[in-house]
Amino acid sequence: MIIKCIVVEDEPLAMDIMVDFISQVPFLKLEKTCTDALAAMKILNEKKIDLIFLDIHLPKLKGLEFLSTLKNPPMVIITTAYQEFALKSYDYNVLDYLLKPIEFCRFMVAVQKSANQTNKEILPTVEIINDGLFFTVNKKKARIAFQSIIYIESQRENVKIVTESNVIQTRIAISELEKQLPDSFLRIHRSYIVAKPKIDLVDAQEIEIRGKRLPIGRSYKNDVHSALGIK
Repeated sequence: MIIKCIVVEDEPLAMDIMVDFISQVPFLKLEKTCTDALAAMKILNEKKIDLIFLDIHLPKLKGLEFLSTLKNPPMVIITTAYQEFALKSYDYNVLDYLLKPIEFCRFMVAVQKSANQTNKEILPTVEIINDGLFFTVNKKKARIAFQSIIYIESQRENVKIVTESNVIQTRIAISELEKQLPDSFLRIHRSYIVAKPKIDLVDAQEIEIRGKRLPIGRSYKNDVHSALGIK
């Protein structure tokens, strides 16, 4: 197992420390270093990257703003001197939040999470059965009809499927589940997919569906508005 990574960091000393730490971990392969998020974006468009070590305070585009532009980001470990952004960062499904100065033992705890996630078997294998999904929930086979699904929420490596009568959690990446869904479903945010026929209200920032208000991600906004016929 090799995890291909990049470091996005504008402080030379902090960059040197991260490069040194990465060189000591056999399963990490440093592909590139970047001093700003725009350079990182270019690399992500050119190469398959598994993991980003990302500083928050960057020139041109801040770290969390950068993450909000990515539809299917790789794993992310935040590296920063600022503790106050920790809670907000987990809205972006980051693996870990490292506070500078970073100790090597703490760095290893974070990168081990990336190794665990990479090695983790993605269950279940989702199948389309007539007009629904058929997969494993708590070691049992379950079927959910498409017409009963209201929305789907990503919870790291799991998803929560909210239906008209139930809430079901199972282990699968939301990006994998999205591939199995018909056109009646719409990805509105890195963490949410909604059933278009069940949408009650929509504005520039949110969708209301069955009384639940869900955010529209910045990078999804144009696609969402186009899909819903909003100018």
